Amino acid sequence: MTAIVLASSSKYRRQLLEKLGLDFLSCSSDVDESPHPDESPETLVSRLSIAKAAAVGKTYPNHLVIGSDQVAVLGQEILGKPGRRDAAIQQLAKQSGRTVQFYTGICVLNSATGRYLTDLDICSVHFKALESKQIQNYVDLDQPFDCAGSFKSEGLGIALFSKIVGEDPNALVGLPLIKLVALLGQFGVHIL
Repeated sequence: MTAIVLASSSKYRRQLLEKLGLDFLSCSSDVDESPHPDESPETLVSRLSIAKAAAVGKTYPNHLVIGSDQVAVLGQEILGKPGRRDAAIQQLAKQSGRTVQFYTGICVLNSATGRYLTDLDICSVHFKALESKQIQNYVDLDQPFDCAGSFKSEGLGIALFSKIVGEDPNALVGLPLIKLVALLGQFGVHIL
């Protein structure tokens, strides 16, 4: 089996990749994730997925490197990771009764040849109309401070939504496994 490296230090992405039963290493890419002026969410996550895989590929020159990036967009605003309680509460209050688009880019790079393939997953999260007390209770219970959009859909965050529309529930957590399996297959790594 080809040596695989996940270009991320995210515990969420590691847990998702573990579902596929692959042996892999994990390495932070330390890529600047700042968007370029007037950069679309699709372009941003694609660019950063490639940049993360390329950065880690320099350290692991004979591997398949998986890079991924995600942004949450409310209207025209990119929602980052809140980092603290008050910011998470503000973010969720802003999303109450609205729909947030999650763009998740994925790149698989053969660091030996420089060949890479990319894909993009888009998921729509429809929030219920939330009361202030519900938001505070959720934030205190799940503490989603390191999550774009201030929720963990794989946890109690599921109670915040009226529906999720997307191809792959894993993408919302940070790694589109359906698209990743297809990309890995094109590099000769077959999961089953």
